[in-house]
Amino acid sequence: MNDFPPDDIEWRVSDAPVPYPDAVAEMEARAAAIAAGEARELIWLLEHPPVYTAGTSADPAELLDPRFPVFKTGRGGKYTYHGPGQRIGYVLLDLNQRGRDVRCYVHALEGWVIAALSHMGIASHRAAGRIGIWTGSGDAEAKIGAIGVRVRKWVTLHGFSVNIAPDLDNFGGIVPCGIAEHGVTSVAALEKTADFATFDRALAFESAAFLGSLGHCGENEA
Repeated sequence: MNDFPPDDIEWRVSDAPVPYPDAVAEMEARAAAIAAGEARELIWLLEHPPVYTAGTSADPAELLDPRFPVFKTGRGGKYTYHGPGQRIGYVLLDLNQRGRDVRCYVHALEGWVIAALSHMGIASHRAAGRIGIWTGSGDAEAKIGAIGVRVRKWVTLHGFSVNIAPDLDNFGGIVPCGIAEHGVTSVAALEKTADFATFDRALAFESAAFLGSLGHCGENEA
């Protein structure tokens, strides 16, 4: 397995936090260029200064304390928090070339994050009826990663966020993803090695399997 995506996909890692509006503007311009055949696909890893973002199904009642700037966004989902210590992955792929199946894409994206976390000694899973990545079980079950995507002209936008070592108290200003009955956790809170470089290497290692699964969801499942 290759450690990085194929040469036709750009793999970008931003060292400094990128303001949310700047990142969205760049992402949307790049997606339009990909759709027009004028740019390569992109996997962009970054972090944001503290913000709350509202997906297309966000309920204003779930914004409890707007202590940070709030941005409406075109991705699916409800409210979420982004901030330092959280790895954001914007994944811009052309599903015209990788299977026009949005459900399969979301499933594969979740699987990619789950596989990467396993390299860090964290067992995580999908939860029926709840988008995102979860750890633990029962009363100890908590969310460690969020998924929110948009597809325009069959090019994917947005992607995932994974809590590496953020201030978890900052999630207290919202009902994260509209799910009040479960908490949030992080790699650091689980007492694992909590740095971006370790997680990014795990993502890179698992990227070929992720890309290869697109358009083929369910074929190898029991």
